[in-house]
Amino acid sequence: MVKLQVDGRKARGEKRRTELIAATLRIIERDGVAGVTHRTVAAEAGVPTTSTTYHFSSLDDLLVATLISCARDMATEVYWMIDRARSRGSRGAEEVAALLAEALGPRRGRTMAEYELYLLAARKPELRPAARRWLDVLTSMVRHDDEVAFRVFLAGIDGLLIQGLIDDGPPSADELRPVVDYLLKPR
Repeated sequence: MVKLQVDGRKARGEKRRTELIAATLRIIERDGVAGVTHRTVAAEAGVPTTSTTYHFSSLDDLLVATLISCARDMATEVYWMIDRARSRGSRGAEEVAALLAEALGPRRGRTMAEYELYLLAARKPELRPAARRWLDVLTSMVRHDDEVAFRVFLAGIDGLLIQGLIDDGPPSADELRPVVDYLLKPR
C-alpha cells in the first residue's frame, strides 16, 4: 500500500487563503467593497496583515479570488436550483422561489456582497473574467436544449435577485413563484 504524503505547508496555505476569502466576503457584506483593505481583512480573519499580503499581493488579487469563490458557490447553487426544478416540475418552481426568497431574506447580506463584487467588474476590467466565470461554470454544468431559454432563465434569476435587493422588504416565495413558473415554462 502506497501512502500519500500531504504537504502540511500547502494545506495550511490553502486553509489560510480560504479564511482570508471568507473574511473578505464578510467585510463586503458589512461595509461594501470600499471597506476591503489588507488591514481590515487581516483583522477580520484574526491574522497579521503580512499574511494577507503574502497570499494576495494586491487587493485586486484578493477580490478576484473572492469573486471566483462566490462564482463557484453561486453556480453550484443555481445548478441545484435548475436540477430540482426540472426533476420536480411545478414543485421545482416552488423550491426555486423558496431559495430566491432565502437569498433575499436571511441571506440578503451575502447576496448583496456577491452582486457588489459581480458589478465591480464593470469598473475593473481585470475582474471581468472572474465575473463571467459563474456563467461559464454554470453553462458547462447544466445540460440544456435551448441556449436562449437557458440564458433567459439565468437573466431572470439575476433580475429577480437585483430587484429584490432594492425592495424595502424581501419578497416572499409566494410572490416570486409566478415569475419563476414563467421562467421555467417550456418554450
